[in-house]
Amino acid sequence: MTALYHPTVARLTYRALLGRRRTLMLSALPVLLIAISAVVRAVAGADDSTADGLLSGFALATMVPLIGVIAGTGAIGPEIDDGSVIYLLAKPVKRPVIIFTKLLVAIAVTVAFSAIPTLIAGLILNGNSQQIAVAYALAAVVASIAYSAIFLLLGTVTRHAVVCGLIYALVWESVFGNIVPGARTLSVQQWSLALAQWVGDGDVITSDVGLSTAVVLLTAVTCTATWYAGRRLRALTLAGEA
Repeated sequence: MTALYHPTVARLTYRALLGRRRTLMLSALPVLLIAISAVVRAVAGADDSTADGLLSGFALATMVPLIGVIAGTGAIGPEIDDGSVIYLLAKPVKRPVIIFTKLLVAIAVTVAFSAIPTLIAGLILNGNSQQIAVAYALAAVVASIAYSAIFLLLGTVTRHAVVCGLIYALVWESVFGNIVPGARTLSVQQWSLALAQWVGDGDVITSDVGLSTAVVLLTAVTCTATWYAGRRLRALTLAGEA
């Protein structure tokens, strides 16, 4: 793990992701989720189905992928777009190490701004009845890992990574992933819901994907996206390279 992590690259990536503008963007949805949860609890009281609906429909289906877009694409996309990545590539750091370090930073940021607020919102909504708060927090963690890898890859593939990421997050995950039955099997949201269903008590949380299938697909997508992002970065050549 140490050989795949570069502290300087991590520090620069954190600085880029946690600037004032991006921090405000990252904080908007978590603050809204917690505020809505507080209002719902005050008006409707503790209710498991309400907690499940809000955490599934807003936190997991909308907030987590959007934060993943901001963190995943922002970890490397702007450097490639403005050409400043050449200064990083000129350093004696292996390019897979750069990708893996940036992935870890993107995951950490996405988890901090999605899983923690999801846990807080769940505790507000029903006090973790039937383990709903913990289950959705775990789902947000594993979804954060997969989304970070997917959107980091997009940052190395296209200059329109944010647009492509938003289309994926809002159209595929939020619309097709919830409406079209066949698309649910290929949805990070459904894969993470399978883990939430396994952790939660009772039958409030449901997923269209089995646990073993979800674990395999989450692992495969995360590893494949990370590997290919490393290949894409290696394909970038500096002036004067053969």
